[in-house]
Order: sequence, then structure tokens, then C-alpha cells
Amino acid sequence: MSRRAEHALLLEQRNYRRRRLHDAAFLLPVLAVLLFLLPLMGFRAEDGSEGVVSTRAAGIYFFAAWALLVLAAGVLSVRLVRGGGDERPAGGGDGG
Repeated sequence: MSRRAEHALLLEQRNYRRRRLHDAAFLLPVLAVLLFLLPLMGFRAEDGSEGVVSTRAAGIYFFAAWALLVLAAGVLSVRLVRGGGDERPAGGGDGG
């Protein structure tokens, strides 16, 4: 495989990864909605009664879900910013 073909393959892989990161960034709000609606669909209280969620359990769950979403958004943003600095125009020139 020639050096030029290897370079083109690496660029294609980089573009593919960036598109997947963009997809993940767009799906993050959907995940957030699902995580925050999940307790409404079936948490049980400590005494076993259905439909009632203890305040302590709900607070811990929401804080953990929030922290997970913040962490995921941070990781995605860092990866997207780092990937954006490597881009060069397709012609290989200075763009002008």
C-alpha cells in the first residue's frame, strides 16, 4: 500500500470517528431524558410499595445520573475539540 493510500485511509478513519462522536453528542440529551424518566416507570420504595419512591433513593439516583451525564458530556467535548484541531483542507494547501 502506498504512503498516499495509507494517509487517505487514516483520514477516513478519523472522519468516521468524528462522525460517531457527533452522533454520540446528539444522542446524549435523549439518554438524559430516558435516565430522568426511568424512576417514573418503576422504582419501588424500601417497604416494597409500588409507585412510591423514597426521597433518599430518588435523590441519589438523580445525582448519580446527573454526574454521569456531566462526565459523558465532558469526555465528548474534549474528544471533539481535540479532533477538530487536526483537520486540514482537502487540497492539502493553505486554504487560499
